[in-house]
Amino acid sequence: MLILRGEPGIGKTALLGYAASQAAGFRVVRAAGVESEMELPFAGVHQVCAPILGRIDSIPSPQRDALRIAFGLQEGPAPDRFMVGLAVLTLLAEEADEQPLLCMADDAQWLDQSSLQVLSFVARRLVAERIAMLFGSRAPEEAHELAGLPDLTLRGLADRDARALLASAVHGPLDPQVRDRIIAETGGNPLALLQLPRDVGPAELAGGFWLPGAGQLTTRIENSFVQQFRRLPPETQTVLLLAAAEPTGDAALLSQAGALMGVDPEASAPAESAGLVECGAVIRFGHPLVRSAVYQAASAVDRRAAHQALAEATDPASDPDRRAWHRAHATVGPDETVAAELERSAGRAQARGGLAAAAAFLERAAALTPDSWQRTDRALAAAEAKTRSGAFDGALKLLALAEARPLDELRRARIDLLSAQLAFVSNRGSEASPLLVAAARRLEPIDVDLARATYLDALNAAIFAGSRARPGGSTREVARAARRALAASLPLSARDLLLDGLATNFSEGYSAGLPRIRRALTAFERDNSTEAEHRWLWLAGIAANHAWDERRWDMFSGRHVRFTRDSGALSELPFALNQRAYVVLFAGDLMAASALVEEAQAATEAMGGSRTQYAALALAALRGDEAETAALARAAKEDFVLRGESIGNFIAKWATALLNNGLGNYHVALAAAADAYGSPPDVTKVAWGLVEGIEAAARSGSPDLGTDALRRLTETTSVAGGDWALGIEARSRALLSEGESADELYREAITRLTGTRMRVELARAYLVHGEWLRRANRRVEAREQLRVAYEMLTEMGMNGFAARARRELVSTGEVVRRRAVDDFAQLTAQETQIARLARDGMTNQEISTHLFISPRTVEWHLSNVFTKLGITSRKDLRPIRP
Repeated sequence: MLILRGEPGIGKTALLGYAASQAAGFRVVRAAGVESEMELPFAGVHQVCAPILGRIDSIPSPQRDALRIAFGLQEGPAPDRFMVGLAVLTLLAEEADEQPLLCMADDAQWLDQSSLQVLSFVARRLVAERIAMLFGSRAPEEAHELAGLPDLTLRGLADRDARALLASAVHGPLDPQVRDRIIAETGGNPLALLQLPRDVGPAELAGGFWLPGAGQLTTRIENSFVQQFRRLPPETQTVLLLAAAEPTGDAALLSQAGALMGVDPEASAPAESAGLVECGAVIRFGHPLVRSAVYQAASAVDRRAAHQALAEATDPASDPDRRAWHRAHATVGPDETVAAELERSAGRAQARGGLAAAAAFLERAAALTPDSWQRTDRALAAAEAKTRSGAFDGALKLLALAEARPLDELRRARIDLLSAQLAFVSNRGSEASPLLVAAARRLEPIDVDLARATYLDALNAAIFAGSRARPGGSTREVARAARRALAASLPLSARDLLLDGLATNFSEGYSAGLPRIRRALTAFERDNSTEAEHRWLWLAGIAANHAWDERRWDMFSGRHVRFTRDSGALSELPFALNQRAYVVLFAGDLMAASALVEEAQAATEAMGGSRTQYAALALAALRGDEAETAALARAAKEDFVLRGESIGNFIAKWATALLNNGLGNYHVALAAAADAYGSPPDVTKVAWGLVEGIEAAARSGSPDLGTDALRRLTETTSVAGGDWALGIEARSRALLSEGESADELYREAITRLTGTRMRVELARAYLVHGEWLRRANRRVEAREQLRVAYEMLTEMGMNGFAARARRELVSTGEVVRRRAVDDFAQLTAQETQIARLARDGMTNQEISTHLFISPRTVEWHLSNVFTKLGITSRKDLRPIRP
């Protein structure tokens, strides 16, 4: 796997071609990004897969269906983007089993977003497959989905080589000063050295009075190609223009379009002789800059004529979106027929999971819409799609377009709403909640349902902003405004119940709001059928956590991740993954949480962002990693200052307290926890800070501080009930109690937490009980509890807490021996995951689907596992706990 990076003309395409020519015994599949084709979803992936689609029936049916839907070959629900990636990986691996495969993608910066994400997904998972991948791309920022992959930046030729290449392109005398000037100005760019002398007369080259053309090097190279293009016969120019306007290069389609324009198919011969194109079943340009030069050199009238011919030649049944795309480029002014066709293409693109493509189709449809009201509506729909796909700058431009004319009250309210939502998803800080409240109030007399949905958005934003919310945007202020809003029509939806429950909670208190929140959670559990309900799953998960409902927190976080992946809603994915990671962390599966954190970071980077991943903070703290926790806490506090995102500041303090409780630095933990639970009571995770504060206070000799924190904690746990809440309450009370009362409370905590998914909390209950027993000089009983704690904490990778448990065990006189499960410490994280799944009975194919890798990679990892552990089959795998 390698990315060749560099400026246009530096040799990326030539090197890719050389690699293909040298790939003896390999099958070569390739794609080439085309700037004008970035609107078509999965177009680049289709180029790669088209030659081997005959194997599609050999891949598992969920992957096969996802790929067929993505390519528009069958209808169905929008495919999971990761399932499409896995399908492509499996398809390529199947082909590579028969013959090694070289997969190449040139001009990757111009691949459509869906394709670039899928191909980078595949590239990151190549381990044991007989597949080589090569990308050609410009500067890293132009294809940030490829960030972090191995790359090679190409530079200009050295002076000696540049002189030799230039001499080969100049047939006649060359003045030394002109030669040195050309070499200096081209920076040794090979294509420039070959092309620029073609536009300079022999007298100028020999006489020493050549002047360079104006503009950037790329422009000057393109101008050279333009001059060659204009010297060709008119019919040849038409053939090249058709090829430049149709990215697939399908010779049959181009021949048909040429016939419609009255062009002889053999007219391409002069261009082929000049090295501008290669003709076969697919027509390819000698260099990507030739394509852009040809297209830009043609007049607007000729370009429209070419697109019109290509639209007429394209089958509307098999490729309606490409036909609509050509028709849009052939249209001069407003045309409702074409705009409506583009709108239908947007719907198909969204159904295939291509939100970015849907936005592009809608944007073009808006530009071609004759009716001003409908133009505004399509611009708003495009802005919404761009917002959800993470293209925030594009969304802002479309909002400006929508606002360019006088608006009625409904559209004004929609613009206000989308502006506020954009502020929220792009910067979940102090600005969004008051904007959303203002939009909701404007909507109340127009659309009660939409107004209530907007109030719920505002509550969501207020939770993030916390104490930093602007006036009118705190959770209490938003809740009161929502309570004054008109009632929803019956029957109440899950969303309406959630709004009522949270608004009551934040305005009247936990006890008043909890019954309504629980009704909302029940409704969400029953209704997972519509996108409207999925929109609120993140907040439903927060509400479940607030209600100490671990089962529904688990359920909703999992559903939210699946939905954001399926819909391609990239702007929501990092938040869904972070919440899911917290659920997995509390369950003690730090390995799975780490994978979610990495995915969230990748999704954030794909949007060009650098937001702190809050789940990464919790992961580092649970692992006992002081340096990583400190670095992430600093970043979260910077976000707090930059964006006014109070929840990040809280998480940083809570994670600091958690880390130091694990390390036994109780005074540091107490100070951090006190800062955390000193936040306003409307922060839903404040209970987490209280729990850490109670333990730190008890261990640092500050029981009064712990008692106050316990009082605040029980205001939610005693009302919520349930084993999670009451188990945490019992453990916290025990820490501040003495004698038999403490012992009974510790045992109650262990009993209750054993019945939950919260293995981290259970392990900590065993630990503090064992510590209490040791101090009570009940060493035999202490050893029993501490052994369990040490085993659990070590297996989970909670190194700080595990070290604390080990110290306590040693203090009881125990000799802490190496555990049998420690054999697995020599495995990598992925090997451990695969070994665990194989032990649990999954086949290689099932494991590959679960972990988004190929079956061959699973087989390779299992082989390494068997070698490292000295075993020969799956049945020899010892239990590996998550």
